[in-house]
Amino acid sequence: MASRILVINPNCSHSCTAGIAQSLAPFAAPPGADGRRPPFEVVSLPGGPPAIATWRDWFSVAEPLCQMVEREAALAYIIACVSDPAIDVLRTVTSRPVIGPFRSAVASALVRAERFGIIAFVEASKARQRKVLQSMGVESRLAASIALNLPMETLTDPTAARAALCDTARALVAAGSEAVILGCAGMAGHRAAVEDAAGVPVIEPCQAAAAQALLALA
Repeated sequence: MASRILVINPNCSHSCTAGIAQSLAPFAAPPGADGRRPPFEVVSLPGGPPAIATWRDWFSVAEPLCQMVEREAALAYIIACVSDPAIDVLRTVTSRPVIGPFRSAVASALVRAERFGIIAFVEASKARQRKVLQSMGVESRLAASIALNLPMETLTDPTAARAALCDTARALVAAGSEAVILGCAGMAGHRAAVEDAAGVPVIEPCQAAAAQALLALA
């Protein structure tokens, strides 16, 4: 068993994968640690779509992810897409923890706020995320969800989407959100700026999943 937590970005965007890796850097073991904290290894899914935008994208990555998990040994797996694709089926092909960032982010939001909002990637993301909320029994805690409908490469740019993200977070707060979830892994690099703009906790789902992975292995 490889002594790592494998973080799989199911799309083929290099900038998205790099942003995920950067967001998880604070979770690396500090220098001089005793080595008991496993490293996070961030990879992309070979042949994955440019983004998980449609239901077809969401379903298309299930079998490739299963094959990758079966092939790549790890202590735990994080599927780094905020629509949590293939989580249920992946849990049938490994006995190790398989963690969905969206579920992790919702759990984090619920300990910070009574009601939360989501900055969704595209309109189609809303239906997928709502199904997860329904399965968790917390749909009533969602104040609002607003889709940006921007390309992945725009989201991952350090500045191109920043104003839209901040404006959307403010709109969610105005709608009653006491915490905001970034609804796409491509938004990872904007968390601090969006939190400053919104004035409420802003949750980056891959970071929330990393915390859950470390807890599961503790």
